Amino acid sequence: MSQKIPDSNTKLLLRHEDEIKKEPSTCGYRQRLISQEDDNVAAWAHTVEIDGAKPHYHKLATELYYVLEGEGQIVLDGKEKEVRKGSMVHIPPGVVHGAVGKMKVLVIGIPDIDDSDVYYPS
Repeated sequence: MSQKIPDSNTKLLLRHEDEIKKEPSTCGYRQRLISQEDDNVAAWAHTVEIDGAKPHYHKLATELYYVLEGEGQIVLDGKEKEVRKGSMVHIPPGVVHGAVGKMKVLVIGIPDIDDSDVYYPS
């Protein structure tokens, strides 16, 4: 079995959450661990402290939510689903999503999500 070896131009990244500033986001407060804007990568990863997330959707991006702490409900196209520490949620493009409760979530966006791909239902 062959293994792809990165060329010398591949950018390796190491970040520590406690060294990244928090900033407001649609879902609460986020810390950008890896982002297209800063790192020129194919996906992004943020930790997000959710305290009630405003319903929104993305036309292009898929999101993966992994609950690190807390519990509550994730709302997917109007249906509430219970989540807790250790829950993983796949949110495809076009699915209106939000959250109820307080939790800390690792969110991975594929491809990178920027402000031009955040939409709010009317």
